[in-house]
Amino acid sequence: MKKQFGFYTAIVFLAVLLLWSCGAKQEPKTIYVVRHAEKLLTGDDPYLSVAGTVRSKKLAEILSDKQIEHVFSTDFIRTRATAQPLIEKIPGLTLEIYEVRKHDDLVKELRKRKGNMLVVGHSNTIHHVVNYFVQEGEQYPELEDLEYGYIFEITLEKDGSSSVARREYREFN
Repeated sequence: MKKQFGFYTAIVFLAVLLLWSCGAKQEPKTIYVVRHAEKLLTGDDPYLSVAGTVRSKKLAEILSDKQIEHVFSTDFIRTRATAQPLIEKIPGLTLEIYEVRKHDDLVKELRKRKGNMLVVGHSNTIHHVVNYFVQEGEQYPELEDLEYGYIFEITLEKDGSSSVARREYREFN
C-alpha cells in the first residue's frame, strides 16, 4: 500500500508540474509598434520623405537604450527605411520581414520570442497587432493617413498579462 501511495503521489506531482509549466506564462518583454515614418507621395512603394528620414532617426534614438533584440517590418521601402537607423545603431540587429496581413502569425512570433522588439507596419495594419494585446478597455482604431507620431508600447508580463500604451514620439527624451 505504501508503494502504491508513493506512485500516486508521484503521478499527482508530475501532473501538477505539467499543468503549471503549460500555464499562461511568457517571457516578460516590451514590444514597440510604429507606423512607418512619413513617405513621399508618389509611387506604389515610396521612399521616406525628409521628415520621415528625420523621424526614423528619432525612433532609433528613442529605442537605442531599450535593449531591442528583434526588428520586424513589412517588405516595403518605407517600413524597412523606418527601421534601418536602429539596425545600424545596434550591432548584430537584423531586419526580419513579416507578411503584412498575417497578424496572427506575427503575434504568435512576438509572444514566442525573447527580448524587446520593434514592429514597423502601416496605418491600416498596426492597430490589428496592437489590439491583440489589449486585455481590457477600448481597442485602438486604424490610424488616419496623416498620423505618424505614435509609438505603441506593449508590455508583456510573466503571468501572461499584457498592457498597451499609446505614446507620442515627443514623450520620449
